[in-house]
Amino acid sequence: MTSQVSSAAEKADEANDAVLGGQRAPLSGTTGTTGGDGKEVRRLDRVIIRFAGDSGDGMQLTGDRFTSETASFGNDLSTLPNFPAEIRAPAGTLPGVSSFQLHFADHDILTPGDAPNVLVAMNPAALKANIDDVPRGAEIIVNTDEFTKRPMAKVGYATSPLEDGSLEAYNVHPVPLTTLTIEALKEFGLSRKEAERSKNMFALGLLSWMYHRPTEGTEMFLRQKFAKKPEIAEANVAAFRAGWNFGETTEDFAVSYEVAPAAQAFPTGTYRNISGNLALSYGLIAAGQLADLPLYLGSYPITPASDILHELSKHKNFGVRTFQAEDEIAGIGAALGAAFGGALGVTTTSGPGVALKSETIGLAVSLELPLLIIDIQRGGPSTGLPTKTEQADLLQAMYGRNGEAPVPIVAPQTPADCFDAAIDAARIALTYRTPVFLLSDGYLANGSEPWRIPETDSLPDLSTPFATGPNHTLADGTEVFWPYKRDPQTLARPWAVPGTPGLEHRIGGIEKQDGTGNISYDPANHDLMVRTRQAKVDNIEVPDLAVDDPAGARTLVLGWGSTYGPITAAVRRLRAAGLSIAQAHLRHLNPFPKNLGEVLKGYDKVVVPEMNLGQLATLLRAKYLVDAHSYNQVNGMPFKAEQLATALKEAIDA
Repeated sequence: MTSQVSSAAEKADEANDAVLGGQRAPLSGTTGTTGGDGKEVRRLDRVIIRFAGDSGDGMQLTGDRFTSETASFGNDLSTLPNFPAEIRAPAGTLPGVSSFQLHFADHDILTPGDAPNVLVAMNPAALKANIDDVPRGAEIIVNTDEFTKRPMAKVGYATSPLEDGSLEAYNVHPVPLTTLTIEALKEFGLSRKEAERSKNMFALGLLSWMYHRPTEGTEMFLRQKFAKKPEIAEANVAAFRAGWNFGETTEDFAVSYEVAPAAQAFPTGTYRNISGNLALSYGLIAAGQLADLPLYLGSYPITPASDILHELSKHKNFGVRTFQAEDEIAGIGAALGAAFGGALGVTTTSGPGVALKSETIGLAVSLELPLLIIDIQRGGPSTGLPTKTEQADLLQAMYGRNGEAPVPIVAPQTPADCFDAAIDAARIALTYRTPVFLLSDGYLANGSEPWRIPETDSLPDLSTPFATGPNHTLADGTEVFWPYKRDPQTLARPWAVPGTPGLEHRIGGIEKQDGTGNISYDPANHDLMVRTRQAKVDNIEVPDLAVDDPAGARTLVLGWGSTYGPITAAVRRLRAAGLSIAQAHLRHLNPFPKNLGEVLKGYDKVVVPEMNLGQLATLLRAKYLVDAHSYNQVNGMPFKAEQLATALKEAIDA
């Protein structure tokens, strides 16, 4: 959550985590009452669950449903879906493992959690791919039906890990999920293969019982999802209920758990669970409405940005037009054409697509038109890691064009913050007539958290006037329209909609003459235009950098983008251990906040964690001549809080 952490939340974190080493208890809480089924009900303040299985086992759907019910219950939460890179890897293999991790709590939390308290493993591959992340003493629920000779051999198990003692450190619950599901669905007359597909719903029912999750929403969802196949809908509902009943009646699960709603973590308001890509989509729609402009998306599908195209295509009622182009270049070309025509132009992509769009981004810089370039970053280079996260496109966004072509850069810090970041990026693009980069990433795009739906009157006014007539008087008194006559405050040029009488003007990528917009090869004019475009970006109004420094720390940890959650969680751990450290997080990466240099020079040490090899640190060293220390990770996964806390403690002690 992006709300300020309460003292109660910090105490809860302090109680739950061993700070900087030591064995962390897999589940913390107090023993509560006895449930109606006669079993013990234990109260917890937070839990981390990971569902893992083959990419055809429905783990993402299972995780989504558990998350939705958890959100409706009122817990704070954070999720980490982890997809295979292959469209359909061979069944039962390690490359085909799909997982979904959910961290939910009765207080404010910031990350999907470092390690699962509960692992649901649908097959041997899922167990082997995830067991190294599971702490001793954690719960492991395994589908024993899949632990036969051939599936185990596929992933290198010579003997069954359920029988050879290798899992003695864990609380293992062997459950024949497939057999139980087939048995529960006998009355529906489904084939064995059809019945097996519902085993994820059986697992969801079991976990829903274990953690007292609501069930009505899931049953309603299943009936809506399979409305055209009511027999399949009822079979899935039956499997879900069978899983719940199994938990209630079996002796293997002697304890269930309760995690109370996070009543104190949320300001008063209406909330919903939201992913980063969905929040970003809603932010773009809101920006179009706030600007009273049609929203036009020109895009080519690419992981992990495609969901934005899918979502925006559903909202024609808000004046949204979506164009799925045949390639990346056509997508941005159409978006820039829409901007020329008076729309809020948007294009969505990931790193490989940004490379293809670079020439047209340069054209947008030259034309000085508002355009949003949404880059949902993923692992690179080239095709790289399509389904894994990374922050390695910062320097590409900053410099990845020919010539001097400055572009503002905005980066959201949480999934919910993607909504506000989209509106902020639109504000800059419309006010200053410039293309703007928004750098999200796969971690934010696919992850989710509760989002407080804002009141419409709290959103900014983005209304942007078009040019309507002449704006310049020549020496002889003739009134003319100069397309590059600038606003003295913003240096933005007027936005003239094609077809407006008397406002005809040249467009194109060749250098313009200052004011008139005519083609110019004059050296002095080119120097002036280059410096003016740079000055326009440099003078964009962005808020000063806020620093969280409660105790006069000498070490500052500075982040950007999706590292916000892990950094903040790590800082909480350090402070709970009595260490002094300051924290700041950048929303605007070009231009930087005006007070950034002063902030950096106020600390003896500056540590910059990034999911790249030090791109922001490089910019800080070059611009402010500070010895920014990089802490880097490029393994396709987000930072873990304990990992960062250890690194930051070492920096403090050095």
